[in-house]
Amino acid sequence: MAKDRIISHLACEKCRARNYTQVVTRNRKLGDLKLSKHCSSCRAHTMHKETK
Repeated sequence: MAKDRIISHLACEKCRARNYTQVVTRNRKLGDLKLSKHCSSCRAHTMHKETK
């Protein structure tokens, strides 16, 4: 069961820093998820986009 899951990163759209990780299934399309999260580099809440 663990083989069908991969680690996805959430990257800040301003500074491109990868701050957060999450585990998703392989058959899900990457790049769809956008969340407003706190970026430690920008020190502000910014949009984070899902990357591989």
